Amino acid sequence: MSPDEDPTADFLDDVRADEETPWRTDRPAGERAPERAERPERWGRTRAAGRAAAQAAPYLQAAALVAWLASGAFDDGSGSGDQSG
Repeated sequence: MSPDEDPTADFLDDVRADEETPWRTDRPAGERAPERAERPERWGRTRAAGRAAAQAAPYLQAAALVAWLASGAFDDGSGSGDQSG
């Protein structure tokens, strides 16, 4: 193969279009953009559950903290914990 031959460049020259594709050209002023194809939402329920969990997280953390504090406040000291004396 001679140094002037570049199979990749030859291939790219063959596949390149002579003109710009229509979806890449600018629209005339006042023309609306084409509508996007409607596609079903695959992760709709999962995203909704994730959002709900994210919104509830601070309340769950606060409830866990209150429960932890309450369990320590009402500890009768019957062998549990690190109490000495």
